[in-house]
Order: sequence, then C-alpha cells, then structure tokens
Amino acid sequence: MVTATTGQSAIQTGSATPTTWEEWRRFVDRRRPTPPTPGAPRRSATQRLAYHSRFVVVRTPALDQITTSVRTLTLLGRHQDGTARPGLIVTGPPTTGKSTALQEVGRTYELHVRSLSHSPVPGRAPVAYILVPPGASAKSLAAEFARFVGLPVGPRMTQALLTATVCSMYTSLGVSLVLVDEIHRLNPRTTGGAEAADFLKDLSERLPATFVYAGVDVTATPLFSGVRGAQLAGRASLIDCDPLPARHGHQTPFRSTVAAFENALDLTHHRPGSLRRLAPYLHERTAGRIGSLSRLIRQAAITAIVDGTEKITKTSLDAITLDHLAEEHHRPTHRTRARIR
Repeated sequence: MVTATTGQSAIQTGSATPTTWEEWRRFVDRRRPTPPTPGAPRRSATQRLAYHSRFVVVRTPALDQITTSVRTLTLLGRHQDGTARPGLIVTGPPTTGKSTALQEVGRTYELHVRSLSHSPVPGRAPVAYILVPPGASAKSLAAEFARFVGLPVGPRMTQALLTATVCSMYTSLGVSLVLVDEIHRLNPRTTGGAEAADFLKDLSERLPATFVYAGVDVTATPLFSGVRGAQLAGRASLIDCDPLPARHGHQTPFRSTVAAFENALDLTHHRPGSLRRLAPYLHERTAGRIGSLSRLIRQAAITAIVDGTEKITKTSLDAITLDHLAEEHHRPTHRTRARIR
C-alpha cells in the first residue's frame, strides 16, 4: 500500500522500469545527471563513467509536442464530468524514444503538481506508470494497476471487485495522469485482449485522470480496428514519435540533437564540434532513431574513458556494434559501398 515515504534514495544505474509507486517516486526524486560545468573541478573517471551510463535526456520535437499535449489535455479534462477525458496515444517505430518521453512527461507533470503545494504530499500519487504485460488479459492488466500502488490481489477476487478497488484507490490517491506503456501488447481480437481493452475503457471513464498510451506502431495493430478501436481513436489524439529527419524545411533536427548530446559530453580530449560534423554518418548509422543514437554516443564515450583516448572519432564509432535494428539498417550501405569499390 502507498505510504508517506519521501523516497529520496536514487535508483541505481541499470535499475528496472519504475512500475511501482515507490520506484516511480524514486525516479522522480532522483538527481538528474548534470553536464560538466566550465571551471569546475574535473570529475574522476568513475564519476564520468557513471555519468555517461545514465547521461542526459535530450529534448526532441516529439518530446516537446507530447509535453504540450499532456499539459493541454489535463487542463481540458480537469473539470469534465460524465465521459472519459480526452487522451493521447504516442506511437512510432522501436527505439525512437517513446518510453523515455512518456516517463519524462510524467516526471515533469508530477514535479509541477508538487510545486503547487511546495513539496510531495504524503499519501498522494498524481502519476501512475503501467506496463502492459505480454498477452494481457483484463485480470493481469488490472493486477498491474493494483501492483503499482501496492494493492494485494487475491486469487478469488472477481474482475468487478478488482476494478472497483483499483478505481477507489486511484481516486483516493489523487491520480490525475495515467501512463500506459507497451500498449501494442493488447490484442482486442482475442477474448483476453478484448476484455483488457474494455477494462482500460472502463477505467478511463471512472477515473478523474488523463490517460496517455505509448506503443510500437499502434495504428498498424488491431487496437484501432472494430468498435473498440473506433472508440479509442475517437477519444485520443495521436502523436508520431518518428525517427528524426536529417532535414525538415530549413531546420536540421537530427544535427541539433547530436549537438545537444555533444555539449553534454565529459571527455578530456574531445574536440567540440567534431561529433556535430559527423551528423550525416550518425544519421546513417542510426536511421535517425534517438534511442540508437543515445546508445552509440554513450557507449563511445565510455569506451573513450576506459581506453584513455578521451575523445570520440568516426573510427571509435565504427568499432561499436549497435542494436540489431540499427545494424540491419546500416549493413546494406556497407554492401553497396563494397560493390562500388
């Protein structure tokens, strides 16, 4: 059960996704990694390794759009009665930063709610973050909602009782933003998936909260098909969290993102601007996916500290094996170059 603990201890690097209230509170309270400050004492190699392992969250156009939409939707639905409040769906390919954006928006929202009372309010939890379990049924999904706030789920609890208990608890805790991640795992074409989708619909109508869903290529899944899909599509706005383009009109969003990552590096011999000049190569390596880009830069920075070079070069980037999705994208380019040669 949720208690009045302040949760000041930090989540360690590599910790699990914050899917309980205590973990979420620690995530919100955790001190954010800070880039090196000019003139400040040099941090040790151990400190810099930890820093690059966690690294900074770089704001992207999609993150800004999601933040603005959530702020607007929570205000829009604050005093609404009778029907489900308008919601939001964040979709896009894998490794484009959907989960990071969802968590960052939730953290920003909770800190804003706290600021209105100048501190965390004991026994209040404005944000809930739920991961949809694989092959979710109504019972297993409801159990995830219960687990987040520490509600015990007895084997004999009926679905109706579990739903009523979750609604009562979330209302009493003041949950006003519900983040549901991995929504693509729901398949309304199966009996269990249809019941889980109905459970979410029921919850969104009974809770005084804004629901934000995130998943991989949601519009291509059964979630938007049939009567249930039409209801979801009619209540939620859609934001595509697509890969960053190399150029958008007169803007260069990918290069700007690379520059933001480079400005946050803490390496003793790295030449400012050298990573920015590699933006075309980095876009080719990662297909513009921010998850792959972040991993590539973080891994290159850690390697540079470990081997003592203290800088990132194209050679050092070439030596890193990325996630399979990025490597599969990059590999045909290598084959084409080999044929040209």
